[in-house]
Amino acid sequence: MHPLDTAISLDQLSKGSYRAHTSAAYANMVGPFGGVTSALLLNAVMRHEDKLGDPISLTVNFAAPVADGEILVEAQPVRTNRSTQHWLMQATQNDEVVAFATAVTAVRRETWSAHEALPPRDAPDPLTLARMDTTDKPVWTQCYDMRYMDGDMPAQPGGAGEPDGEEQSHSYSCLWVRDEPPRPLDFVSLSAICDSYFPRIFIRRQRRLPIGTISMTTYFHTDTAMLSAQGEQFLLATAKALNFRNGYFDQTAEVWSADRQLLASTHQMVYFRD
Repeated sequence: MHPLDTAISLDQLSKGSYRAHTSAAYANMVGPFGGVTSALLLNAVMRHEDKLGDPISLTVNFAAPVADGEILVEAQPVRTNRSTQHWLMQATQNDEVVAFATAVTAVRRETWSAHEALPPRDAPDPLTLARMDTTDKPVWTQCYDMRYMDGDMPAQPGGAGEPDGEEQSHSYSCLWVRDEPPRPLDFVSLSAICDSYFPRIFIRRQRRLPIGTISMTTYFHTDTAMLSAQGEQFLLATAKALNFRNGYFDQTAEVWSADRQLLASTHQMVYFRD
């Protein structure tokens, strides 16, 4: 079984209620990688027998650090319309909520379609770029093959890397990314990849600070057929911040397919301590 599928596996206890367990492969600086928590909550929807259509949005609120061990996950539809369905999900440990989420699924129909967002221009083939070195980086980074064109995570001062770098005028990153080992893309893996960017304040200030994502929303611009066509190919990903202020910053990001179709866009708010 792929490490991601192990990390988001669910044992059904009753309809919409599941038991899960954290995975050492996706460990972060504190608790598990947020993307795998998002994928776990979304997987509870994907597993639910009453699910209608494909996900079009997912909002996850990280209420508390997730401890290593067992997690209870619940997912229930709160409103089902003709073509859309609204969901509530939560993850608890020791009877306390550690994360909760909302999602919308929908049955898409063919209509006029167009996009205004533009993918990065002149991106080189991913295999011509060096894979990111995960030395001194969180364990979860070993679960992804990341090949940066711009905005890699700065080295850890005092470790194998160099001292703090000079602050930059921007927090932009651009990279190719896919699961490692390669895994066919689906909604749960895409939702995790949408959180695989390093915190924007690390890129802007070229040093690491204590941070924690508070809330993250992902919009899916794709369907099952488009994801199936992607297979195990690299995804083209970009991220930047819009504002840093008084202990919080945002991050806006886009994920594009290998053939430059916009698959997802995401926005999150992050706490930092300085």
